[in-house]
Amino acid sequence: MTDKRLYHQVAEQIIDLIESGEYPPGSRLPGERDLAEKFGVSRVSVREAEISLQAVGRLSIKVGSGAYVMDPSEGHPGVLPAVSAFELTEARALFEAESAAIAAPIISDADLDRLESLIQIMASDTDDGELNAEKADEEFHRVIAKASNNDAIVFTIENLWRMRSEAVQVQSIYNSVCKQDAKSRELEHRAILDALKARDSSAARNAMRAHFTRMIEALLVASEAEAYRQVKQQASESRSRFLMASRLG
Repeated sequence: MTDKRLYHQVAEQIIDLIESGEYPPGSRLPGERDLAEKFGVSRVSVREAEISLQAVGRLSIKVGSGAYVMDPSEGHPGVLPAVSAFELTEARALFEAESAAIAAPIISDADLDRLESLIQIMASDTDDGELNAEKADEEFHRVIAKASNNDAIVFTIENLWRMRSEAVQVQSIYNSVCKQDAKSRELEHRAILDALKARDSSAARNAMRAHFTRMIEALLVASEAEAYRQVKQQASESRSRFLMASRLG
């Protein structure tokens, strides 16, 4: 398991402890060393998990004091809202489709060349020294947003990508979908680029919408699989408890 996947797992375990009531809003989490021992991971993984949970408003990290549980029902300035992968994808489809439509007539040749190189990285799924396939995907969408020459659009899409990158539960399900549908991702980004090269706003909008429509369908499948996995795990744990109780009886 990579370090990136590991801190996601740690963050989910911390959320489970919070939602179980073990650490209610306002309480202080154990120190990094204690949590690292509890979860069997490094202190670095714990620190990264806490930072990611601070970004979505679940923790407040106070230097020299520790990490404190926040109440998610209260609004906190600068904190990302708690959204589902579906809500985020709906918003991205809305804003990024229009961003592509606005960018189509005015995008520069340099930006088109950059988009081409990013698709090549996505297609090869290799690291070019700066970007891997996932980061190339993100940069592809950022280039189009900036090509719209509209700072409000850029700001909105930047924050949507923050939710995509920093919200642990959203990132986890997105990553599973992207890995399973790498070929579809490549073809969809190619269709978007072709429309931009043609300076066709309508085609660019439709190609971007098609990309997100397929993603929403893939998210549904992934969510159903995860729900089944959780039910199966709960059933297994219940069976283990029952068998243990029977032996003790």
